[in-house]
Amino acid sequence: MGVVEAAHNVKILGSGDRTIVLAHGFGTDQSSWKHLVPHLVDDYKVVLYDNMGAGTTNPEYFDFGRYATLEGYAYDVISILEELKISSCVFVGHSVSAMIGAVASITRPDLFSKIVMISASPRYLNTKDYFGGFEQEDLDQLFEAMQSNYKAWCSGFAPLAVGGDMDSVAVQEFSRTLFNMRPDIALSVAQTIFQCDMRHLLCHVVVPCHIIQSMKDLAVPVVVAEYLHQNLGGESIVEVMSTDGHLPQLSSPDIVIPVLLRHIRCDIAA
Repeated sequence: MGVVEAAHNVKILGSGDRTIVLAHGFGTDQSSWKHLVPHLVDDYKVVLYDNMGAGTTNPEYFDFGRYATLEGYAYDVISILEELKISSCVFVGHSVSAMIGAVASITRPDLFSKIVMISASPRYLNTKDYFGGFEQEDLDQLFEAMQSNYKAWCSGFAPLAVGGDMDSVAVQEFSRTLFNMRPDIALSVAQTIFQCDMRHLLCHVVVPCHIIQSMKDLAVPVVVAEYLHQNLGGESIVEVMSTDGHLPQLSSPDIVIPVLLRHIRCDIAA
């Protein structure tokens, strides 16, 4: 196993002519794909990895400077694909990883046949002419809560982000992976994500993008999915699901898995 593979806990499952790369969002790790993977391994080669900073990665490898922008993560994706000698993949990115994949595809569009985006946002802050869902005051309070008592913040944030029943398995699972992150790394990653503005880069994303969004999502208003659709540089399609929460692949797999499989298998109609 190569250095990059080992650092990111890369796992390769299944076999097939096409490669699917599954990339998790903030506060989770590759286990967030546990409901999807069994449906893919018979037909595809499936690549799973952990973003640097996830609780399953070595915190000593987390470079606060490199990961102060999404470009640092995007270069990791390219490095993983190059080390595995993957010439083209379907990239399925949840939350921030959808944007990470998009950024990586600007540098190396040849590596991506399409990007499936779940709960993606290019910017979380509101402006005069853009609704991202958050005011700066909201984010400042969120960061302050993370700093003052990280465990308490995890317990409060997990049910809000997942949606639905506070005692659900999905909430417990997200709480676990969130709490596994080192608090100072979690704060840094959250600041990078919530303060980022990738809107100016969208026009440079030319690979086809399938935008999948929950009807109700604490972190990403539905209008953001339409904004992505209107501003991406290549072909795109939007599907809004009747799901609640930012991690629908964990909380509503019965609804989400068939949708994901359809978008993975079917290209955008000409």
